[in-house]
Amino acid sequence: MFKYFLLSIGLLFVTSSRAQFLHEIGFFVGGTNYSGDIGNETFIAPNRVGGSLLYKRNLNQRLSLRTTLSVFPIADNDANASNIVRQQRGFYFSNTIYEFAMGLEFNYLDFDITSSYDTSTPYILVEFSGFYYHTVTSETDGSYNYAGKVAYSIPFGIGYKSKITRSFSYGLELKARYTFEDDLDYNNENIASLRFGNPKTKDWYFFTGVSLTYSFGRPACAVSPRY
Repeated sequence: MFKYFLLSIGLLFVTSSRAQFLHEIGFFVGGTNYSGDIGNETFIAPNRVGGSLLYKRNLNQRLSLRTTLSVFPIADNDANASNIVRQQRGFYFSNTIYEFAMGLEFNYLDFDITSSYDTSTPYILVEFSGFYYHTVTSETDGSYNYAGKVAYSIPFGIGYKSKITRSFSYGLELKARYTFEDDLDYNNENIASLRFGNPKTKDWYFFTGVSLTYSFGRPACAVSPRY
């Protein structure tokens, strides 16, 4: 099965290129949320506003390299939980994630903004990201000491994009991030007052948003688009 997957990816790389633009720049805006040991247990429940700057390098009609630079505020409160134990516990937190991600975007259908017919498609994406946030490092006289921390996550998601004009397109996207950390909510096994939840489960964060992108830059061997 894995061999067939690699073969499919290889075919996407060598698919012939028509006259589509090489580059896209734009932005996302939408809702963010976290899923972990505090608050709402629902995976997708946006409660803060975040955004991203986006750059894509289109390799062909099916495959693009993409980079995003994002700011994602996250917060939750045990009062929002359906679990009675969490409700009675009464914990809450807020944090901000600064993320840089790179990866691949795969279109289900050919997409060419210069065309009059390959103008919309669902897509999937897989990325690798580094992110910066704050965590509690120690407790002194009842006050917490905070420090910045760099960690990594594996973002993946689904989306839908469509042409607006010959240069602009919009997209709808849902992206989840699996992290290798359990302290986005300041959980700390070394501090008694912050020792909560299941240390074997890691935190997630999510973004659900809409994008606007501008396409430009013809390949050197571009031909006239079909209309």
